[in-house]
Amino acid sequence: MVEERQRASTGMGARPGRSQIAAEPKWLDAVSEDGAERMPTGIGEFDRVLGGGLVPGSFVLIGGDPGIGKSTLLLQAAGKLSALHPPVLYVSAEESPAQIKMRASRLGVDGKGLAVLAETRIEDIEEAVAKMKPAIVIIDSIQTVWSEALGTAPGSVGQVRECAGSLMRLAKSTGVALFVVCHVTKDGTLAGPKVLEHLADCVLSFEGDRHHLYRILRAVKNRFGSTSEIGVFEMEGAGLREVSELGALFLSGAGDDAPGKAVAACMEGSRPLLVEVQALTGPAAYGFPQRRSQGIDSTRLMILLAILEKRMGFRVSTQDVFLNVPGGLTVEDPAADLACALAVASALKDRPLRKAAFFGEIGLSGEVRAVPHSERRMEEAVRLGFNLCMCPPVAGQARSRTPGAETVMVKDLSEALERALS
Repeated sequence: MVEERQRASTGMGARPGRSQIAAEPKWLDAVSEDGAERMPTGIGEFDRVLGGGLVPGSFVLIGGDPGIGKSTLLLQAAGKLSALHPPVLYVSAEESPAQIKMRASRLGVDGKGLAVLAETRIEDIEEAVAKMKPAIVIIDSIQTVWSEALGTAPGSVGQVRECAGSLMRLAKSTGVALFVVCHVTKDGTLAGPKVLEHLADCVLSFEGDRHHLYRILRAVKNRFGSTSEIGVFEMEGAGLREVSELGALFLSGAGDDAPGKAVAACMEGSRPLLVEVQALTGPAAYGFPQRRSQGIDSTRLMILLAILEKRMGFRVSTQDVFLNVPGGLTVEDPAADLACALAVASALKDRPLRKAAFFGEIGLSGEVRAVPHSERRMEEAVRLGFNLCMCPPVAGQARSRTPGAETVMVKDLSEALERALS
C-alpha cells in the first residue's frame, strides 16, 4: 500500500495530449488504415522483433538488466531513425546532454535530426513534444520521470503508473511513436506496477550475460507482430552489431565426444537455431540434491528428471543435476526436451552421445512428440555439418526432401537413449 497525496489539478486542457471533446464510436468498416505504415528503424534485427518496423502512435517498453546495453541500442536506433524519419527526440532523465554526446560519438551517431532533452518532469516533456512535434520519442527511463500531480518520489508505484498513462495518452493522441526504457528487478521482471505492461503495445526484453558478447532482444508482448522472433546482437567497442546469420553461434565445437553434451535443433521465431546443451551430474553431498539450470526453464528440467527416474529407471533422486546452455541464450522451444534429457542421461552414464542434432518434445509417459518446422531444422543441421538427426516419427517423414541428412526416428525416450548412447 502506497499513500498518494493528490494535488489540485490545473485543468485538463492545460496538459498536451488531452482532449476536451469526448470520443465517439465509429463503425469498423469506416475506419481508415492511413498512417499505420511501419517506420523501419534501420537495424534489421530490431525491425524483426518489432514485427517489421515501428508503428506510429505505438508505446514500446524495453526492459533489461543494468549495463546490458538498452541505452546503447536505443541511441543507435535514434541515430538511424533521425536520418529516416526526422525529427527524433531523446529524453534522458539519467544522463546529461554532454554524456549522451560522448556516447553518440563513440557509436558513430552524427546527431543530425536528433534532439536531446535532459528532463525528468513529465509536464515539461509533454510540452517539449507538443512544441517540437517529433516522429519518435525515446524516454530513458520511466523510473526517473515524475509528475507534479503526485507528491511521491520518482520511481514509486504511483509515479510510474501516472507517467506511463500520460505517455500512452500522448502517443495515441498525437501519433508519436514512443520508446520507453524500464528498469528490472533482481529476478528479471519489469519494475513498477503490472499496469505498465498492460499499457504498452510492445514489451521487449533485452537479455544476455554481461560477461558474454551476445545480447538477445526478445518480444514478450507485441500487438503489431509475433512474440516468437528474437534479435541477436554482438557487443563491441563501437556499440551493438546485429548478427543476422546465427549459424554455429551457440555451438562450441570443442570436446564433441565429451559426456553430457547434446545439440538441440530449435526454432526461434522463423529461424532455425542449433544450440549446445551441457549437463553435469554428481552424488548429492548434502543429502538434498540440487537442480540448477541456466538457459532452460528450471520447471521443465524437474519434469524431465522425473521422467528419467520414473520411466527410464535412472537414479536421479540421489544426484545433483546442473544444466546449461552456453552463450547466454534462453531456450523456450519445447523441442529442446529430447536434447536436454539425453544430455542428462549421458552425464549419468558417463558415456558420450552420437554426433547428431536432436529435437522433439517429451510427454509425461516418455513418448517423443512431433514438433513443427521439422524440415527446416534438419536443413540447418545439415548446413552446419550434422549428417544425423534424431527426431519423432512424424518429423522423420520430411527426410525425403532433406538431402544429406540421415534421420533416426524414435517413438519414446527409451528408444532414443538406446540409439543415442554410443
